[in-house]
Amino acid sequence: MCDDDIHQGLVHDPSVSRRAFGLMGVAAAGAATAARAQDKVVEKDVSVKTPDGEADSVLFHPAGQGTWPAVLLWPDILGLRQVFRDMGRRLAAEGYVVLVVNPFYRAKKAPIVDGAFNFANPEDRAKIAPLRATLTPPNVDKDAVAYVAFLDAQPQTNKKAKVGVQGYCMGGPLSFRTAAAVPNRIGAVASFHGGGLHTAEATSPHLLIPKTNAEYLVLVADNDDKKEPDVKDKLKAAFAEAGRPAKVEVYAGADHGWTVKGSQVYNEPAAEKAWAELLALYKRALG
Repeated sequence: MCDDDIHQGLVHDPSVSRRAFGLMGVAAAGAATAARAQDKVVEKDVSVKTPDGEADSVLFHPAGQGTWPAVLLWPDILGLRQVFRDMGRRLAAEGYVVLVVNPFYRAKKAPIVDGAFNFANPEDRAKIAPLRATLTPPNVDKDAVAYVAFLDAQPQTNKKAKVGVQGYCMGGPLSFRTAAAVPNRIGAVASFHGGGLHTAEATSPHLLIPKTNAEYLVLVADNDDKKEPDVKDKLKAAFAEAGRPAKVEVYAGADHGWTVKGSQVYNEPAAEKAWAELLALYKRALG
């Protein structure tokens, strides 16, 4: 989940260099190749028109001629910042057109926090409360449609391929909503330590699964699972009932936020394992 009490204290943005991010988890023999691949990625700040305004975002795609499948990336609760730019660049180097968005554009342009952010500090938590309030289900659905339309309008996007969507923390449920808002385009959904995927509310993301046509990868944090041990089984049952292919896995020893560099609980081996699972999903599902 993404409640304040599950976050592990201090979070900072390490502003990882492109080369350092490319080397992460790569054997020494292949490190130079990985770095060169990311150097061949085009990065561009963009503004995406939505029914409620313009969302500051960043677009990545491989350099050169060609078309590639598109991916929408929803960041965690601290929004669009350098670490998610690095993720977007790394994914584009694998052969994808990637849009990383600022979910809070209605209230503030990115970055929404400067420097370190401490979830143990009430004053820090208070800064994001009004931003979270802008992410109502109707707003998210409108934004999802606009973001996917923007990706489809790019000349680098392969319109014959399905679109992927991935989310971190609060981005997990937003990814589920995206798959339901644009079911004819979304072919793969990945949630990393996503919160509130199965709740008792009428707006619970799991209720949207039958409306989607995607394959799912749901990777659950160990401490999230300990707090709500029945959620993984409920999600598995929901996917089975809807007939949607899905993998729901608890990452033992990896706590909430383990995939995001700069988190106090960042776990590089587990993050690299999750990254490999993500790439395998997209290779299968996006065509």
